[in-house]
Amino acid sequence: MPRKKIHLALHPYGVGGPGQHGLWKDPRVAPDSSIDIHYYIRLAQTAEHALFDALFIVDSQFINATYPSHYLNRLEPLTLLSAVATHTRHLGLVGTASSTYNSPFNLARRFASLDHISGGRAGWNVVTSFDTGTSRNYGLDEHLDYATRYARALESVQVARGLWDSYEDDAFPADVARNVFLDPAKLHALDHEGEHFKVAGPLNLSRSPQGQPVIFQAGVSEEGRDLAARVAEGIYAPAGTLQQAREYYSDIKRRTAAYGRDPEHIKVFVHGGPVVAPTDEAARRREREIFEEDNDFDRHLALLGRSFGAYDFSVHDLDAPFPDVAHLAEKGGRTGAAKIIERARTERLTLRQVAQSLAEFRRSPFVGAPRTVADRIEEWFDAGTFDGINLAFRTEEELALFVDGVVPILQQRGLFRTAYESTTLRGHLGLPVPANRHTTTPHPAGAPA
Repeated sequence: MPRKKIHLALHPYGVGGPGQHGLWKDPRVAPDSSIDIHYYIRLAQTAEHALFDALFIVDSQFINATYPSHYLNRLEPLTLLSAVATHTRHLGLVGTASSTYNSPFNLARRFASLDHISGGRAGWNVVTSFDTGTSRNYGLDEHLDYATRYARALESVQVARGLWDSYEDDAFPADVARNVFLDPAKLHALDHEGEHFKVAGPLNLSRSPQGQPVIFQAGVSEEGRDLAARVAEGIYAPAGTLQQAREYYSDIKRRTAAYGRDPEHIKVFVHGGPVVAPTDEAARRREREIFEEDNDFDRHLALLGRSFGAYDFSVHDLDAPFPDVAHLAEKGGRTGAAKIIERARTERLTLRQVAQSLAEFRRSPFVGAPRTVADRIEEWFDAGTFDGINLAFRTEEELALFVDGVVPILQQRGLFRTAYESTTLRGHLGLPVPANRHTTTPHPAGAPA
């Protein structure tokens, strides 16, 4: 049996997301990189040259002045990815879009359009919106609660998938002699009426070469893991320790099987921020330098507030016990917030100590000379912690160090492809093309439609 291959995706930082507070000051990072389409095209082309599976773009729809630099001024994901699609041929294109603050018809049409523009390379990262302030940008006084957001997300994906099947694959004979452009028997309205959405359909767009966009999700909470197991084909996961990553991976695969799905049809990507240098010592030194560059207490305190609905912790005495803000977590980042509250309670931490603890120096496993980084990636992969890594690099130069140094070693070991074998994202990931619900012939994993 050939050895399983690792999947690699690229997640751009721009001028610095959560935790990369000092990145915008790096002279190698243009201050307008987060809104410069040429920056994303260069990264995408580098990733494609290295045979990566996908480019992944995150998003949120609420900010205040304390938010990470990249969040303050960045491009909308689907517009960005549509531009990147015309400058790449193989790289998957995964965009984040909220199921809470978009209609499923609009989402289905936008992602299907990207799928056609790219020739079958689109993926939708389904989020329920972490930032509670988003509600006020959509005419709502309050953010929806956890249960409602995840129920909407499930139904939104179900509606989108139904709309993507509006046309059977041979619905357009375009027969001039018979004066028949469309076979109307192969156009299907959805007529969906659910708890959260009422959508008639059909969608005015045919299926792409990969059938439907690939569904991604990032879930840590019980609701998030359950949603991923039910509908996701790719999942973005926190890495943590090797043991934590192994437990998360096993849990997702177990839940997926419990829903009657093939666990191989959901690919778990852990977050990875490798630091590569000529020697292990130089890489560890650079890792520490990065920590110091980003070690801004005021920014850490503001970032803490995001888990509690962008709450302003600066109004509290930093050296008093951590304030009682549990009521703010339900409509924000509930899982992360609960862990913060529990640690503060059990360890009797002050607000200052909590903010500092969230910014403690934590050594990454993927740091060192190219061979060292490749060794650690292989160790984690063989330990059953991931199917792929969602890679983030601070600069284009650091991406190049990984591409030129680590990727060839992974290829030599049979852990990573040496050529693209498909032109679609499903093909890269070894996922089946979904059979149209109005036909009966499924496509095998990775096969073109």
